[in-house]
Amino acid sequence: MVPTIFRVLPVVALLVAGCALSGRVQAEPGGAAPSAAGLQHLSEFFDNEVATGKLAGAVVLIQQHGRPVYLKCFGVRDVATKQAMTPDTIFALHSMTKPITSLAAMMLIDQGRLALADPVSKYIPAFAAVKVGVDSKTDNGTAVLKLEPPERAVTIEDLLRHTSGITYDYIGGDLIKKAYTDADIFQGHFDNKAFAERVARLPLARQPGTLWRYGHSTDVLARVIEIVSGKSLYQVLKQRILSPLGMTSTQFVLDDPAEWARMAEPLPGDTILRLAENERRSHPEWQSGGGGLVSTVTDYARFAQLLLNGGTQGGKRYLSPAAFKLMTSDHIGPGSGVARDYFYFPGDGFGFGYGLAVRTDPGNAKPPPPGSIGELKWDSGSGTYFGVDPKLDMVYILMEQTQTERGRIVPAFKKLVYDAFGK
Repeated sequence: MVPTIFRVLPVVALLVAGCALSGRVQAEPGGAAPSAAGLQHLSEFFDNEVATGKLAGAVVLIQQHGRPVYLKCFGVRDVATKQAMTPDTIFALHSMTKPITSLAAMMLIDQGRLALADPVSKYIPAFAAVKVGVDSKTDNGTAVLKLEPPERAVTIEDLLRHTSGITYDYIGGDLIKKAYTDADIFQGHFDNKAFAERVARLPLARQPGTLWRYGHSTDVLARVIEIVSGKSLYQVLKQRILSPLGMTSTQFVLDDPAEWARMAEPLPGDTILRLAENERRSHPEWQSGGGGLVSTVTDYARFAQLLLNGGTQGGKRYLSPAAFKLMTSDHIGPGSGVARDYFYFPGDGFGFGYGLAVRTDPGNAKPPPPGSIGELKWDSGSGTYFGVDPKLDMVYILMEQTQTERGRIVPAFKKLVYDAFGK
């Protein structure tokens, strides 16, 4: 059955496979529309990725003015089963979980139940004792990590904008990475409560508020959401976001064999992603706000459309206009005191709001990267990617499962999307 989101389509024909739109796309008055030739180039790119064995499969959606103008499935969910990709194929979102968790936090802030300036220790007391790790040397020249007190407390805003000093075990200096590795924070079984306590015992990579550094900030935020709401993270997401939006396939754990059969898998040689997926699946009790959700392209399109609509969807307002503007404005730009380093994943031309990258300027590259000022985006280590472009009134989503090829495919995908719009 074709999902509801694809039943009413302007000047397009739905192909038998249920996963392709074709035909002439008609623009709204005064608006740009993608060219048929441009969309064909997009199809040819992914056809070639699959044909040459670089990618098992993918699902691509471009939605404009609230309606899909391009939907196509490529390849298979799993090379072992050879089941074809379909619109209801389930993908591990990894870090594309973060914007959804961040929206839940912003909804609590909007209601006055949580404040950006609140210290994290107000909710998780263990953070009152957190220290900052500083590279140092002993008298004989041995490198050691010196622990110093933070100049100020880690706040909820720090968690939302990744300026807490919390990192990942593969990002940062050698001594910080060693401290994370030695702590073995993924050992045994744990939930968000236990995981937040483990993170609180680790040294911060930088003084709070001084550096954008990717890490477990959103996982700690997930625990704060649980404490404030008195419910599990999934209960909060399901009640406030997933069910109202109709995101019926978005969850942390798959229990139904029929759902598992819809799961996309990385290629056998994609070792890093396969290990990461094994780690995620081995902890079904951990509702990771930073990377634990699975979803479909049709589900995530509903969330992305909410962002495009300014915090509303289906006649329901999820965030007030003021809270939405706060979430989608740059909070790490000039005057913020926040530095950027090699690990600045928002990329050229982008600042960062609360859980999302936001395009603030053309960037330094010549020619500039494609896109529009005010564009929102995020991606993941599993290769999934989404963008929201208010200027074109457009959402575009790539669902794939690849760590080895994502660094090449994602920018190529984005360029092909904007090429199709003549941008």
